Amino acid sequence: MTNRRAEEPERERVTIRTVAAHAGVSVTAVSKVTRNAYGVSEALRKKVEDSIAILGYRPSRAAQGLRGKTHTIGVLLIDIRNPFLPDVIGGINDVMAPANYRAMIGVGESRSQLETSLIESMIDYKMDGLVLVAPSLPADVISDYARQIPIVAVGYHDSGVKTFDTVNCNDQKGAALAVEAFQAQGYLDIGMLSLVAGHAHKVSVVRQREVGFRKAIKRAGLEERPIAKIALEAPDRENIMRDYINNPSRPRALFCWSDLDAIKLYDMATDMGVKVPDELAIIGYDNSPTTALRRIDLASIDQGGARLGELAAQTLLSRISGRKDAVKLLIEPTLVPRNSLGRVDAASQICRMWESHEVAYER
Repeated sequence: MTNRRAEEPERERVTIRTVAAHAGVSVTAVSKVTRNAYGVSEALRKKVEDSIAILGYRPSRAAQGLRGKTHTIGVLLIDIRNPFLPDVIGGINDVMAPANYRAMIGVGESRSQLETSLIESMIDYKMDGLVLVAPSLPADVISDYARQIPIVAVGYHDSGVKTFDTVNCNDQKGAALAVEAFQAQGYLDIGMLSLVAGHAHKVSVVRQREVGFRKAIKRAGLEERPIAKIALEAPDRENIMRDYINNPSRPRALFCWSDLDAIKLYDMATDMGVKVPDELAIIGYDNSPTTALRRIDLASIDQGGARLGELAAQTLLSRISGRKDAVKLLIEPTLVPRNSLGRVDAASQICRMWESHEVAYER
């Protein structure tokens, strides 16, 4: 039996010089097209791109890294299971794709050793910059990496950083929106469900939401209940939630740190015969896609995931272009009132009163 593969001549490797010869242009012209450089005419771009398509040419990112930019960035996520994250990634890509950048994604799973390993790999692969989404690393560690590569951190509340940029939602205001919406519905017994503090709690969005909740309760003159906290990886998490719902002294209205827990709480309460919102009003955080489903209809705080991603990408591009001063951007959240809150009329007034996605600088 003849080995057809052995008989086939080895295909010659297509290089940038091969493309230049095929298109009848210079190597420099091909390089400009692949880098999306300024000043390339449409006629030249089409000629080169046609040759690239015919020849199946793929630019070497490693070779580009030796010469300068690779036009790749790394995106480090805390947890791929969070339904809020696709909006952030989409916002990043909406900015990076037109600028001819490609994003490579890694998942750190809130484990410092894994996060550092992924960041170091991204640096080794000569990526041009990094977007870290809710990293668990200390600021001094991120700062050390930022001396090697431009970095923007999303969901990282540390106003003292000077070597990398931060892009955040005003999480304290988001929690305040939830408290004020409950008040507008006439609820005076308001509680919060949060997470057990991790090693990155000081700079986390969770801590900011707890701070905002306490401030809003105090400002309203309401009784301050202890914030209920459950470890994210607790093996008996569902039982803890069930006991919380069954507790006769639980709050009448509950603000959850994230839709991840708010949706679960809503579902469990319904299964247990607790009527939402008649017996338990709930507001989540993130306005993830599931919250809008008719059978869920969960009120939630929208922190503008796509906008966070867009701003992170724009900020990273300006850092890659040579900006040195640290930027700390803060965008405003909005309330999305739905059935789990109760009648939406009063809550909508709160939403309109605060509604704004203006960008400010975090102090």
